Amino acid sequence: MQAQRGFTLVEILVAIAIFSLIASASTAVLTNVIAASEQSSQSIERLQSLQRAMMVIERDLLQAVNRAPRIGGVDNNTTVFFGGAGEMQSTHDGVSFVRNGWQNPMWLLPRSNMQGVAYRLNSDNVLERLHTLFVDNDLGVDPIVRPLLTGVTDLNIEFMVAINSRNEISWDESYEGNKVPKGIAIEITTKDFGVIRREFALLDPPAVPAPEASSDSSASS
Repeated sequence: MQAQRGFTLVEILVAIAIFSLIASASTAVLTNVIAASEQSSQSIERLQSLQRAMMVIERDLLQAVNRAPRIGGVDNNTTVFFGGAGEMQSTHDGVSFVRNGWQNPMWLLPRSNMQGVAYRLNSDNVLERLHTLFVDNDLGVDPIVRPLLTGVTDLNIEFMVAINSRNEISWDESYEGNKVPKGIAIEITTKDFGVIRREFALLDPPAVPAPEASSDSSASS
């Protein structure tokens, strides 16, 4: 009867080494797959944040109206659209205006369907949207601040004020007027997406007069 032969120590060590290499390679592959999946998820989430920010900006701009806000009950402001460097304490460019279409179902809330809005870039590289509950406010009323997009290194805003006979567009770096500009270009720079530029053609809405001044200006539209 032939005696059974077992594995030698060398064969066992070689087998262990092979399995160790396979396990290490499998772990490395799995780690890379997980890292790539996480990076892909972060990129998708980041892209969605950018798209949401642009949708909010577009919605506001396309509903801009020729309405001059009244501050502190004083009815001497005729400017409906502000924009340029440092506007609304922005570290770069900023813009402020009044928009229509703020939903107020059945007029249940004590406000109008208009809203004063502004955009700015703060010192933490966060693009912010500001709004007030009323278009006409008392002095010292702080706006409600909503962060829109993080990691923004530059915010550049240009304003279309004229188109010549050759259909050439003239862009200005600042704007302050009693009418909504013909168009606006918003350029957002981030480290991951680079420069993103959107140009919006704005309507020429009719002027919306401010309501008569009252003792409580913050309760007006």
